[in-house]
Amino acid sequence: MPLILILLFIVVPIAELYVIIQVGQAIGVVPTLVLLLADAILGSMLLKHEGRGAWRRFNEALAARRFPGREVADGVLIVIGGTLLLTPGFLTDIFGLFLLLPPTRAISRRVLKRLTIGRFTVVGMGPGSVGDPFGAPPPGSGPTRGPSRDYDFEGTAEEVPPNGEPRLPRSDQG
Repeated sequence: MPLILILLFIVVPIAELYVIIQVGQAIGVVPTLVLLLADAILGSMLLKHEGRGAWRRFNEALAARRFPGREVADGVLIVIGGTLLLTPGFLTDIFGLFLLLPPTRAISRRVLKRLTIGRFTVVGMGPGSVGDPFGAPPPGSGPTRGPSRDYDFEGTAEEVPPNGEPRLPRSDQG
């Protein structure tokens, strides 16, 4: 981990400065600054476009009651890519574009998946199981009102009357 931080905070800025100086010597100072500014503006526009698309796909996955793993990974890669594009420099812009463009983002997503598979464990426990962190009694051991709902852990939920739509309270009340 310390090696990664050394690379991130020392080597990358030095390499960025070297490339900016070389480009400045080749095409001039003003064109280099204009190129860096145009790159940041176009990068922010691309970030906005790709971010909206990822957010739309995330909401579609939720609406379809499908786990949005791919969409979350895309969102993370888009945020990282956008941050790299907004950082001044040509090397970070190349990596930022790599993470923002959909075909190369798919490659990055596969690499990310290979790096993270097997590193996380998901553990699920039902109510009343041994070591239940919520201290819920086992099902059927206490008084119940209506049918048992194992998924309703929050005590503030209210039933909606079947004859009308749920409504939010008006702002002039209370």
